[in-house]
Amino acid sequence: MLIFLDYFLLIFHLALTAFNALGWAFERTRKAHLILILLTLASWTVLSPFYGWGYCPFTDWHWQVKRALGEGPLPGSFIKYCLDGCTGWDSDPVLVTYATAVVGVTAMLMSITLNILAWHYRLKVQRADTA
Repeated sequence: MLIFLDYFLLIFHLALTAFNALGWAFERTRKAHLILILLTLASWTVLSPFYGWGYCPFTDWHWQVKRALGEGPLPGSFIKYCLDGCTGWDSDPVLVTYATAVVGVTAMLMSITLNILAWHYRLKVQRADTA
């Protein structure tokens, strides 16, 4: 069961990370993206006094599974774990954290901007329809 959970969390977390980075780019996913990116950034910041900067509950759960499987030591970042695993490097955790934050904040700003523009467009169309 732990091996299944390890693979499930890896695939789920990769998909969640990709959606957080790129979900704003697709009109059909923008509302869901806005909600998810705001929840993600809230986890990174609001929970930071309790768990540390950039806390992600999915990383926490995944690392618990990996430790139960005997894997370790594990980095503090899922992104660093994936980057190092794919490249064979030992990437700088500070650089990875900053790059992750830049991507996250950029994705949030894109999502907010595009959602506001879509909202304004819908209002404009509604007003034109009622006139």
